[in-house]
Amino acid sequence: MADPTSRSGSRYVDPQLLAFVERVHAAHDPALQRAFDAPAKEGMPQIQVAPSEGKLLGLLLRLIGARKVVELGTLAGYSAIHIARALPPDGKLYTIEIDPRHAEIARANIAAAGLAERVEVRLGGGMQVLAELAPLAPFDAVFLDADKEGYPDYAAWAARHLRSGGLLLADNSYFFGRLLGDDSAAHAMRRFHELVPADFDSVCIPTPDGLVLGRKR
Repeated sequence: MADPTSRSGSRYVDPQLLAFVERVHAAHDPALQRAFDAPAKEGMPQIQVAPSEGKLLGLLLRLIGARKVVELGTLAGYSAIHIARALPPDGKLYTIEIDPRHAEIARANIAAAGLAERVEVRLGGGMQVLAELAPLAPFDAVFLDADKEGYPDYAAWAARHLRSGGLLLADNSYFFGRLLGDDSAAHAMRRFHELVPADFDSVCIPTPDGLVLGRKR
């Protein structure tokens, strides 16, 4: 039963608790650890999903039998490894990264995980590359973890190019706690939230920065 004094129950979540559940449920092997450590080691933004969130992505994709997935925002390839491992040997992840150096590092980490044949890192802007991928639709899932002002356009693309029952997943859906702000990016993120229920049965999972999960109707 939820604590009646806290709708989220977040007062229970401290670093030691998180470290315990991640060690038990989402432990890293060397390939995942390499990709997880890469942003700090390489001077990249340290904005990858947390271990439990990465594990959740993989489990959700396994539950729907995903074979063909699009990811926006590759960074160092950590979430891409989780996603690709959830796919069958002939599955395919198309992951989009705008920064050439990030893409290079991600390719190396993905190759070290033995997944180079299953993952294609596409370099370029989100909507540009999505237009190139459109002929390959329908997809089983789309994971958003890129520029937040682009989320409304990315969600609209996903609604058009996912199969019925396919998943839309979007990290940072609380927009780093600034979702209710007055800037243009916050307005875009709120518009994203409002657009999703039109085409998806959806919920915003209360991860540390919110993870939207939608199932296309």
